[in-house]
Amino acid sequence: MGRINVLDKHVAELIAAGEVVERPSSVIKELVENSIDAGATAVTVEIKNGGVTFMRVSDNGSGILKDDIRPAFIRHATSKVKVEDDLDAIATLGFRGEALASVSSVSHLELITKAREEETGTRYLIEGGEEISFDDAGCPDGTTFIIRDLFYNVPARMKFLKTDMAEGNAVSNVIDKIALSHPEIALTYIKDSKTVLRTAGDSKLLSAIYAVYGRDFAKSLIPVDYTLGGVRVSGYISRPENARPNRNMQNFFINHRFVICKTAMAAISEACKGSVMVGKFPSCVLNLDMSFNAVDVNVHPTKLEVRFVNERPVFDAVYHAVKTALMNGEQRVEAKLSDNTAKPVKRVNPFELAQKVFRERDEQPPVQPAAKPAQKTNLRAEELRAEKLFQMLDEPEVSVPKMNHTVKVADSASPFVEQYQKRIEEKREEKSQSNDTVIAQPAEPKEAPALAEEPAAQEPQPLIELDENYYKYIGEAFKTYIIVEKNDREIMLIDKHAAHERIIYEKLKSEKGSGYSQLLLTPITVTLNKIDYNAVISDLEVFREAGFDIDDFGSGSIIVRSAPQYLPLEDIEPSVIEMAGYLSENKKEIKSEKMEWIYANVSCRAAIKGGNRNTERELIELARRVEDEDIRHCPHGRPVCIILKKHELERMFGRIE
Repeated sequence: MGRINVLDKHVAELIAAGEVVERPSSVIKELVENSIDAGATAVTVEIKNGGVTFMRVSDNGSGILKDDIRPAFIRHATSKVKVEDDLDAIATLGFRGEALASVSSVSHLELITKAREEETGTRYLIEGGEEISFDDAGCPDGTTFIIRDLFYNVPARMKFLKTDMAEGNAVSNVIDKIALSHPEIALTYIKDSKTVLRTAGDSKLLSAIYAVYGRDFAKSLIPVDYTLGGVRVSGYISRPENARPNRNMQNFFINHRFVICKTAMAAISEACKGSVMVGKFPSCVLNLDMSFNAVDVNVHPTKLEVRFVNERPVFDAVYHAVKTALMNGEQRVEAKLSDNTAKPVKRVNPFELAQKVFRERDEQPPVQPAAKPAQKTNLRAEELRAEKLFQMLDEPEVSVPKMNHTVKVADSASPFVEQYQKRIEEKREEKSQSNDTVIAQPAEPKEAPALAEEPAAQEPQPLIELDENYYKYIGEAFKTYIIVEKNDREIMLIDKHAAHERIIYEKLKSEKGSGYSQLLLTPITVTLNKIDYNAVISDLEVFREAGFDIDDFGSGSIIVRSAPQYLPLEDIEPSVIEMAGYLSENKKEIKSEKMEWIYANVSCRAAIKGGNRNTERELIELARRVEDEDIRHCPHGRPVCIILKKHELERMFGRIE
């Protein structure tokens, strides 16, 4: 008996379904694309429990003719391709004719549809690839698909589905791409009975971006519109100062089909050189309109990968489009000051202040005498107030105007008033003498400032002085490397950034981030794509251990309420974005590996940078920590300290052989 078996129809359909239907998001993508191909201007998508138990897609398109309903569920049955030559210029989103057959073979499917040219609609039920009922129904023009219990008959595939939240976010990511690729369609997305996305369908791409990513993201964009070599590039790209630490917010569409286009990614990277910081990537929503003959979308079952007949025109068009947009939209960063800082500082005239102080004192109502006459004023308080005025007069910044009349400070005589008037006269005399004298040499300061008590050319203090070891701080080279002499036999060159990075890293690991977190005065909202968003929401505990307090803000946004105290405020959002990208791309569920990467990322951003100005005390303490804790490498593996032996130095100068 032979060993090769011909599979029956049902088993073959289950195997083929796995190529098209991987998860609920695959079903939604295929059904919505069919609605777009049917000319719909309004599409509603609803899911429950991540789409595993319930999915519904309704549109107002052309509908399906009654005679075409049964053939539509046969594999490789389609109205979009007729002959072989049609595959060379695919103008529709769907073309293989596999989606309906695959979905119906692994679910309970209900179809309600009505074509415009027919009087009544049709309700069709099919379960596991087998027809259940086929009846007339009253319904509006268009099509509605209802899918229940996905993979109910394929337990092996069901157990590989992720949590309801993860599957729901995957569906949300698909809906976002469709909304951005077709702003002319009014799209409504309902998740667990809650409307999470609604687009206007006004054909304006910016309004679709606003609906998907929010106001802050939409405000950071520059319009792009450029045509070169038969390729038109249109859409939006973010300003250089709003670049992100990964490419996860770069969206490319070929003839309004979302694709992963490495050619366009490379072109953007080249165009942004000199405008965007190294290691940062701009966000974008770009559509490339080109001839259907110049691109092949029949490469992968998911239709996310494409091939170009010639990649050079695509690269050049994207490169020049982005370069032109950045040149036209680039502007200097403006510093926004608050109302308090924007107001000019008003200088105080000490004479006017003195008049006000003593006038308020003298204008107080007299105190009625009791058994013993009470003092009119508190002499100690008056003395302190007058002393403050005397200090103002002694400040060198205060300019004393020359007056031709005598200032009347108060009507009543007071020892403090007399002292104050005497000091005023002394100031006048000093001022007149300084104006009449030609200064040949600068006058010596009366007193040295408080910060300059130590001599400027003081010998650097040794780090540690013991019987066996001796460390002496020499200085800093290139504002990056600390120079320390050790035991009169070698020189240590310490990379201050790498050393500080390792110190912070070890502290975060020992305390698990909890002891080094501080509450933010103003929480920071971070916008992510749905894949990164799901990665963060799924691993909130990992971020919490790293010192971040993050809450779900909904619709692809998270809110950061606290962050590690070492991390500068401007680095909090880039750090969270970078960590989210790492978690979404890293397939290993090893918690310690995630934590180590997060600690290393936080410590790298929080550590002092090469080129920063640091005090001698800070550098000495840093060098001391390197030697005491035997720090040798930064968290990324770079060396912290390099030793230069004395005899090697003497050999270089020819002192010894």
